[in-house]
Amino acid sequence: MDINNNSKDTFNNINNNVLIALIDKLEENNTLSKDEWICLLINRNKEIMDYLFKKAVSVRKKHYGNDIYIRGLLEFTNICKNNCLYCGIRRDNSNAERYRLSKDDILSCCEEGYEMGFRTFVLQGGEDPYFNDDKIMEIISAIKNRFPDTALTLSIGEKSYESYKAYYDAGADRYLLRHETADTEHYNKLHPSSMSLDNRIKCLYNLKEIGYQVGAGFMVGSPYQTVETLYKDMKFLSELKPEMIGIGPFITHKDTPFKDEKSGTLEETLYLLGLIRLILPKVLLPATTALGTISDKGRELGILAGANVVMPNLSPKNVRNKYLLYNNKISTNEEAIEGLNNLKIRVNSIGYNIVTDRGDHKDFIS
Repeated sequence: MDINNNSKDTFNNINNNVLIALIDKLEENNTLSKDEWICLLINRNKEIMDYLFKKAVSVRKKHYGNDIYIRGLLEFTNICKNNCLYCGIRRDNSNAERYRLSKDDILSCCEEGYEMGFRTFVLQGGEDPYFNDDKIMEIISAIKNRFPDTALTLSIGEKSYESYKAYYDAGADRYLLRHETADTEHYNKLHPSSMSLDNRIKCLYNLKEIGYQVGAGFMVGSPYQTVETLYKDMKFLSELKPEMIGIGPFITHKDTPFKDEKSGTLEETLYLLGLIRLILPKVLLPATTALGTISDKGRELGILAGANVVMPNLSPKNVRNKYLLYNNKISTNEEAIEGLNNLKIRVNSIGYNIVTDRGDHKDFIS
């Protein structure tokens, strides 16, 4: 992560007692001033991380106990009209082997997942023009009619208010749309000129207004990220108050313009997970696939930093290695459905239990 020189000179090498006091203040108030945020973001060290994680775990246990929720991830298309500079399924990547799942394929995956206990399905894909509103609503209705006691999450990008409302009325419960960065200049460096941060934020607020459980998030260590942009991310999350936040390390992809950039780190990601748990104590916070990709123990460490969601892959085996947003994505063993029992054992080994209910945000439970 780049750090502004002025910030470095002003806030570096702060006494740990000051940092501990700031973490205590964040736990109490769920927010900090800009200077306080920058101070915490710059001065990460092992003692402070350990203290933060204890606080984050305590806060999570207050609301969710030792429960870790599982979501069945269905990556149903890797075709995308967008050309984001960091993404392996970007439109201009001619090396990507493209695919689409049919409605029957999707229902078959849901059937298998349901039999194993999954009660949340996440339908994720690129912004594929083939899947127009009618097709998406047909899939939503088919899943909800067949599995009425499940929650359905969509992660299919930027749409109009009318489209989001139609999906919600058809039965969708949640929507994931990472904001990627809350800084306009930074956003423009990560995306083509056809996309804008203003529209991304508008989409997120539209989703909130309609009634979805909403997910935002960003990549940790993305190109051009600074401590100043991270502060803006923290501030934006405090204001939006999403029910879900997905963060994971930026990992390069060999067929993108960012192929030679540095990837994000495990330590940065874990630290930010802990801080986010204190901003939004009830948030549903995944230990992401990307975290499991950069470290064999990534998801366990994510849970120990405050996360409470994992997302095994329900997609058919023959497409898992085609939905490659970044290099070396894990797509077998614990990340895939066949390794669910092993994942349960690993989660149990650190004192937590995988539960198979819908796993709604606490404010959405009647």
